[in-house]
Amino acid sequence: MENFVYHNPTKIIFGKDQISQVGAETAAIGKKALLLTGGASVKKSGLYDKVLASLNEACVTVLEQSGIVPNPVIESVRKGATLCKNENIEIVLAVGGGSVIDTAKAIAAGATCDGDPWDFFKRSRVPEKPTPVGTILTLSATGSEANGNTVISNPETGEKRPFYHSTLFPRFSILDPAVTFTVPKNQTANGAIDILSHVFEQYFHNVKATPLQDGIAETIMRTVIANAPIAMEKPDDYDARANLMWSSTLALNGLLVSGAKGDWASHMIGHELSAKYGLAHGEALAIVFPNWMKRVYKINIAKFAKFAVNVWGLDKSTDAEELALGGIEATKRFFMETLGAKITLGEHAIDGSRIDEMAESAMGISSLGSLVTFKKSDLVKIYESCL
Repeated sequence: MENFVYHNPTKIIFGKDQISQVGAETAAIGKKALLLTGGASVKKSGLYDKVLASLNEACVTVLEQSGIVPNPVIESVRKGATLCKNENIEIVLAVGGGSVIDTAKAIAAGATCDGDPWDFFKRSRVPEKPTPVGTILTLSATGSEANGNTVISNPETGEKRPFYHSTLFPRFSILDPAVTFTVPKNQTANGAIDILSHVFEQYFHNVKATPLQDGIAETIMRTVIANAPIAMEKPDDYDARANLMWSSTLALNGLLVSGAKGDWASHMIGHELSAKYGLAHGEALAIVFPNWMKRVYKINIAKFAKFAVNVWGLDKSTDAEELALGGIEATKRFFMETLGAKITLGEHAIDGSRIDEMAESAMGISSLGSLVTFKKSDLVKIYESCL
């Protein structure tokens, strides 16, 4: 196990009927809030009215910015950061899924810095005392409710880039599983893929003696595999939704990677598909991850065999390489048959004409991968295998 420092400052408020606490939690930080939302669903579900009622009761002045899209764009960040500066916003409150929360973090960083917020994503600037962020989670997927990560797209450059800073953790996040009852089947599936992918990124590594991290990761994976199909067929099953929601948070709150290593090559490969073709994050990862696994499994066959046995329940007496390949195939079948995901680029009518461009862009910021350090030629082969 490697040395680590674990610190997660986000206060999690979990359970039924917790939305009413948002007013008091927000007011304890600031009395002037920017309320950030996505599409119309937050109003149709009644959540918007509940949030406003609680904020009004706590005497919080609210300004609003709506219309945050999946694969959120830098222009929304620029708009929000300018609004925060002009109106002296004291807290950014995100009501939505990962796209809304990521945008809120980027706005919070931009609100207290001069210059273009895209500089954060180019790694040429760091935040300076960002505006505090609070969240109400409406989709179990990204884990953004309890980490310092943000991912934003720039249509002007055709890029989708991540950024992390320790000051961007939300001050509080309210997680009421009942809020996710109205999440459509396909978004529930994409969210499950996202959660699993976050665990994959932190599970497949070469660090020795990490049985605790591995065991937690395997439990999260089994929990998602068991509960995602239930939530898809019975959207108002509280326990299934609760297990998915808490799995989402634990998958990317810093716990799994503590003492181990994250890889994150697959996410960067997938980000290019979102930036260039508009694929949802989960859609991209459903295609990329099985092909990444096939590319790298021989580097640590024992870990992939362990994954097959402990997560998918395959016979441990089987040959290690056969087990490893069996676990990869089980993952692919789960994505395709159980979750209904498309697992090739061709199913999205995407050809190979931009593979070289995507491989170049994915390598743009730094070296890629930790289980295997990839070259551009490796990414080209992975993209080709996704066709």
